[in-house]
Amino acid sequence: MSVMSIYFQLGLQHILAIDSYDHILFVIALCVAYPLRHWRQILLLVTAFTAGHSLTLALATFRLLEIDVNLIELLIPVTILLTSMANFIRKRRPGSGFYYYSKYLFAMVFGLIHGLGFSSYLVLLLNPDENLILPLASFNIGVEIGQIIIVVCFSFITWLVTIKSKIEHLYWCNFVSAGIACTAFWLIIKPVIQE
Repeated sequence: MSVMSIYFQLGLQHILAIDSYDHILFVIALCVAYPLRHWRQILLLVTAFTAGHSLTLALATFRLLEIDVNLIELLIPVTILLTSMANFIRKRRPGSGFYYYSKYLFAMVFGLIHGLGFSSYLVLLLNPDENLILPLASFNIGVEIGQIIIVVCFSFITWLVTIKSKIEHLYWCNFVSAGIACTAFWLIIKPVIQE
């Protein structure tokens, strides 16, 4: 099996693994705010998120950026909580101006944080003395394909709920966002409770 294939599979498995549910929740929190007819915005948000996490994943893999793992483990659920809470207060129609573009900026910034979470996993696998570009690119592609799988699966569920079952999208968005917010809040306080 080639290096590219190995790291592609690792990236795919990492994003789709049940113990990576924090990343899955973040992608769903990004997607649920938009009805399926706004699929372009969904793709742009996920792409902004990917750009952010790819950058910090590269910086951390090349040992150009080091941040305390415990801080990242706290910040990841904070990004999930903020994203899900934003779904309750955002404008219900796409518009223009700062608000319209700020969501892409926040997706990218939050992607930077999630990339550091990915890097703590990937750095353990890589040998810093070898060429890291191919493994890093392959891992990133695997993560991106995994995110697209999540978006497609969740979009199908959204279609079943909002189109087939005729449940208003706003109710679906609020229901999913509330569940994600509660989970993220639990992830934030869980380390404190366990001490």
